[in-house]
Amino acid sequence: MVKFAYLPGRAVLAVSGRDRVSFLQGLVSNDMTTVTPAQAAWTGFLSAQGKWLADFFVFADQHGERLLLDCDASQAQMLRQRLSRYRLRADVDIGETGYAVHAGWDSAAPDDGRFPTSADPRLPQAGWRTLRGHAATDATADDVDYDRHRLSLGLPDGVRDCESGKTLLLEANFDRLNGISWTKGCYMGQELTARTRYRGLVKRHLLPVAGTRDLPPPATPIVHEGREVGELRSSRDQAGMAMIRSTHIHSPGLTAAGHPISVRVPDWFRLPQKDGEG
Repeated sequence: MVKFAYLPGRAVLAVSGRDRVSFLQGLVSNDMTTVTPAQAAWTGFLSAQGKWLADFFVFADQHGERLLLDCDASQAQMLRQRLSRYRLRADVDIGETGYAVHAGWDSAAPDDGRFPTSADPRLPQAGWRTLRGHAATDATADDVDYDRHRLSLGLPDGVRDCESGKTLLLEANFDRLNGISWTKGCYMGQELTARTRYRGLVKRHLLPVAGTRDLPPPATPIVHEGREVGELRSSRDQAGMAMIRSTHIHSPGLTAAGHPISVRVPDWFRLPQKDGEG
């Protein structure tokens, strides 16, 4: 059965103006020149120190006049304010829209040209995303179903899984999920991101975990032989995400709040990393 869900926890900002592409290009981790009406990009927005502040999907509208930022609704105002600080003399305007974000999976993306629509750029199995003027009346699933879907694939939900001003993009697997361009040139936070990669400084990773019962709350420590080796982040039922030390990804006997858990290493995490785009 085709799954199609409205995601009420998302919002859409519009970046318009002659300099919209070059403006975002200098601020985010992915290459904005690759964004077209048929292909969105997933990207990180970092502090000057190279730590995660937000992530979002970037769509180009069908008329070639705006870039549309599909972001967590709780971060929309913050993003608008922070991005606006860097406008300076650029011909750019940043505003809110009334678009409603939807996700589909277990089917190919529709190609009717009425709405900005793209395959999810992180992973083919993730499905596709589309922006509509209002919440769809033909939904066959909801945001809870989508949350279970993304947990099954080990995809991060930025606000729930990353810590503002603390998490590195490589800890959250942006490099493996097409969230970073290594060839686009400088952007805010680029220096630390590149240094982390080339010096092999990633000591922990955000990965899916499974429990034998419903997982405890976020921030619950993950313990191995009496030592804290990680921390739970988002979860639903017995599936979740955890930030865990790289040395303990394959360790048996992990527990959270005294209950056994195991790390599920996704196939995409095992693949060799690319040296090119994304």
